[in-house]
Formats: sequence, structure tokens, C-alpha cells
Amino acid sequence: MKRHLAAILAADIVDYSRMMAGDESGTLAALKSCVNEVIEPAVGQHTGRIFKTMGDGFLVEFASVVEAVTCAGTIQRGMAARNLRPGVQAMLLRIGVHLGDVIAEGEDVFGDGVNVATRLQTLAEAGGIRISRQAYDQVEGRLGVSFRAMGEQTLKNIPRPVGVYAAEFGAEGETVGKATLEQEIKYCRTADGTRLAYARVGQGPPLVKTANWMNHLEYDWESPIWSHLLHGLAQDHTLIRYDARGNGMSDWDVENISFDAWVSDLESVVDAAGLDRFPLLGVSQGCAISIAYAVRHPERVSRLVLYGGFALGRKHRDMNEEQRETLAAFRSMIRIGWGKDNPMFRQIFTSMFVPGGTHEQAD
Repeated sequence: MKRHLAAILAADIVDYSRMMAGDESGTLAALKSCVNEVIEPAVGQHTGRIFKTMGDGFLVEFASVVEAVTCAGTIQRGMAARNLRPGVQAMLLRIGVHLGDVIAEGEDVFGDGVNVATRLQTLAEAGGIRISRQAYDQVEGRLGVSFRAMGEQTLKNIPRPVGVYAAEFGAEGETVGKATLEQEIKYCRTADGTRLAYARVGQGPPLVKTANWMNHLEYDWESPIWSHLLHGLAQDHTLIRYDARGNGMSDWDVENISFDAWVSDLESVVDAAGLDRFPLLGVSQGCAISIAYAVRHPERVSRLVLYGGFALGRKHRDMNEEQRETLAAFRSMIRIGWGKDNPMFRQIFTSMFVPGGTHEQAD
């Protein structure tokens, strides 16, 4: 067995099991077409070597990270073009690329470099590419490709977090297999005259994200904490989200900040967006608002997705003396330090909400 450094490309076919269950022979024929027309020519063009194939994926070794990432783009563009041809069964790939130490045994390759690449591809959306920080450091500024930082990610069975980047390159301003996502920001008025900002982005069936504390339509869209989630949701949906009163691009100086007002704000936004029936995503404080809206308008909510919410607000929970003192101290720090230039409070606040965050995420 010999160790060496290699760039590994891992690819997987989206929904392969479902396609096989529906039409086994047709799916196998479509896969063979993809391999012969797109995958093998791209790998050969970029001097790679396919060393392992699975039923729904394959692994490729490259001596050059530049060639590996370029090959990933070539494959995804080729797949997108193939899928547009009439009469073909469309197939989409997820691709991950990593530079790492590997072990060669005969024609096969093993090791951490292979494992990380395989896990990276699971983070990609259909038609997308994810690369590790190790690969990014080798290709940054060399390919004319746009990379979006996704921060450090915990990958299954990988002991240390891995820095991840989304590769967004394609022909004439398009991402690989996807149209460039640009959100459109509009405004509406609530019954009490509050001006709310809301954004629409993506194509497909609607998905509404309920506002929660400290949203900002523009900053969240670019944030290394939120952007990968928002961009991912907008890939296959028309994503509607908004800034609650007192937040972001909506009116800040308002008299009524209450739970009923937040629910009414959601009502105003979905009406302004012209939505009849839609799934509703609530995160943190947005969970309670989403539930209340669904109770008031069950006929309009097709699905309710809740993450990180609470059954009782903080003032209604049983707390011991230490917890009450901690809460009081934190509220005092908010009153004193929120708008000041001294970064001390912001550092405390950030360490509470993203304790394992990267330097980029903390900034």
C-alpha cells in the first residue's frame, strides 16, 4: 500500500433508488447514456481516473485539484445540456471534491481523502458542487469560478469539521445546472400602517419562511451562517421571507410590538405576495408565529415545518434563582451595550448563539 496526495471527485445520482423502483430498465439505460456521453469524456478530458463505481455514483482520482474542480463543472454542464434534450430521462448529480491523503491498493483508492469527498457530495443540491477548504485553497482565483463560503461543516464519521465552499460556475452567468438566484425585495403595509419588507427568490412551488428575531433580508442572504440554507431552499421553490417589524429593512420605530402583531404581519405578507396555499417554515421565535397562523388559517397552510422553537416563552418557564439572575444580567447588557462601538457585548452575544462558529461566521 502506498500513500500519496490526490484530488478526489465523488458523485452521486439524485433519487436513483426511486427511479429504479419506477422503471428499472429505463433508468439503467439512462445511466449508461450519462456515463458514455458525459461522464467518461469529461473525466478523460481532465486526465482523471474512475477507480470505483457504485449503482448510483462513482469516484474519480486526479493529480490536480484544478483539473478535478474543472471536471466537476464540465460534468454538471454536460448533464444539464443532456437533460434538456427531448425524450431523455433526466438525471441530476451531486458532486464533492476534496484534496487529501489517500492509500492506493492495486487499482483502488482508500483513506480520509476519499471519505471526505464522499461526504461533501451529500451537502450539494441537485446539480451542485461542494469542495473542501483544502481544495479551495488550490483553485481560488485560478478558474474564473465563483465560490460561496458555507463555513465549517460537521460531516458524518469525519472527526473534525471541514470548511466547505459551493462552486457556482457555468456558462453566461448561470450556475451549474441552475439559474443565478437574485432576490426581489418589495414592501407592503399592515393594517396599522407598519411598512414591511419581503423578498421573493427562486422558481417553483411557494415556500414561506416566517420572520424571527434579528432577520435582515439582504444581510441574511449573504451571511455565512444563513446563506447556504436560504440558497438551498430557493433552488427548488419560490422562497418568500420577510423582516418583522422592528427588524432589518422593515419599519423600526413602531408602537405595537406584540405576538398578535407578528401574526398579523405574516398575514399581510402572504396576502401581498398573492399566495393562496403554501408550506410554512418557522425557525426559533418564528415557530410560535407559524403555529398561530396555521390555527387561524388552516385552509392556507399545506405543511408546517418547525425548527428550534419553544413551547413556553422565557417568562413563562420555571427558572431557578441562578437562571433568573443570568437573564437579568443579560437584559442589562442589552440595554447598555447594544448600540455602542465597544465590541465586548457583541462578542458575548455571538459566543452564546454560535459557540462553535468560525471567525468568518462570528464577524
